[in-house]
Amino acid sequence: MYERVLLAYDGSREARTALREGALLARQFSSKVFLLCVIAQTAGMQLGEAANAGGMVLARDTYKELFDEAMERLRQFGFAPEGKFVAGEPAMVIAAYVREIGADLVVVGHRRKSLFERWWSGETGAYLVDHIGCSLLIARRIISDEEFFAAIPEARVKA
Repeated sequence: MYERVLLAYDGSREARTALREGALLARQFSSKVFLLCVIAQTAGMQLGEAANAGGMVLARDTYKELFDEAMERLRQFGFAPEGKFVAGEPAMVIAAYVREIGADLVVVGHRRKSLFERWWSGETGAYLVDHIGCSLLIARRIISDEEFFAAIPEARVKA
């Protein structure tokens, strides 16, 4: 059913939830796993960079570390993931990568935002629904360590 699963990952608690849930689904369907980390380059980020020169470099280094850890974690779960680490507008980059790899399922986390945050950063979820052409799972189910490691016994580290 799901042959190619794309996990959108930014290292947040919500993204780690999506990583676990996506890994369990991919395992169940023997799917090929892709990991995508997008450093947001929104108007707000560009404004922040103008005010604090070098902030984007620090953010990039931090995101790269989180991405590398997630790739290693997926390998430890028994996957041979393909990964991509890029900067851009997250929803547009995710949609483009979905087309590039022919994903059947995209798994993302969900973070509640205030009305101002939604106005400032846009409606990522709505954009994805309109532009990806495959199923979208918004992972919200917290999976305990016990449940996760019981489902993937060869996992050697905690996600």
